[in-house]
Amino acid sequence: MQLRRRLLKLMAAAGVFGPAGMGGLVSQALAMGKVPVAPGVHKMQGVVTVNGKPARLGQLVVAGDTVMTGPDSEAVYVIGQDAFLQRDNTTLVFGPDAAKSFFRVVTGKVLSVFGKSQDRRTLQTTTATIGIRGTGCYIEDEGSGPTARTYLCLCYGSIELQPSATPQARESYSTQHHERPIYIYNGAKMPTMIAAAAFINHTDDELTLLEGLVGRWPAFYGKGGYKY
Repeated sequence: MQLRRRLLKLMAAAGVFGPAGMGGLVSQALAMGKVPVAPGVHKMQGVVTVNGKPARLGQLVVAGDTVMTGPDSEAVYVIGQDAFLQRDNTTLVFGPDAAKSFFRVVTGKVLSVFGKSQDRRTLQTTTATIGIRGTGCYIEDEGSGPTARTYLCLCYGSIELQPSATPQARESYSTQHHERPIYIYNGAKMPTMIAAAAFINHTDDELTLLEGLVGRWPAFYGKGGYKY
């Protein structure tokens, strides 16, 4: 109960999505003792579709689904022990095999948190294949083209990264708190496929809110993914 009250205070202080947003949704769920919350779509703003049809609150997102958000739109949803904040103008395609392709970012921006107890997940972007387990990460993908790039912040956890243009440049690394945001480029003529980047466009409050949906704290709180 003490942990639940602490998270409620964090939700109130964050105000990331306004009084009617995800903070209020998680606060209500915590107050009723429903943590983690049920899988499905928990927040929509603007135009959100699943497989080309308008999404519904509570609708499940499953393997094979395509989730799209329009301009000035966003969606928050839970799949098992994973939670997602999908920003505007973003298309995600969920594959049938989580180990081979859990989801593919066609274009756009997504913040995701993944449960530690699950098997390895593989994420696809236009510039890289990303293997993760028990992590939080933020991705911005600019789409295809020789000058396209993907922004990746491994917020915490471990990762196996393989640039599409230079598969031999595969590397593995871990972070605790946003230590190594990067750009991954697609053009083989670039001097390097991986370059350092700044920390942009996502927050610890958002990570705390997402982890709260699935009954955890972010790793940077030192709780090791503790469940309520």
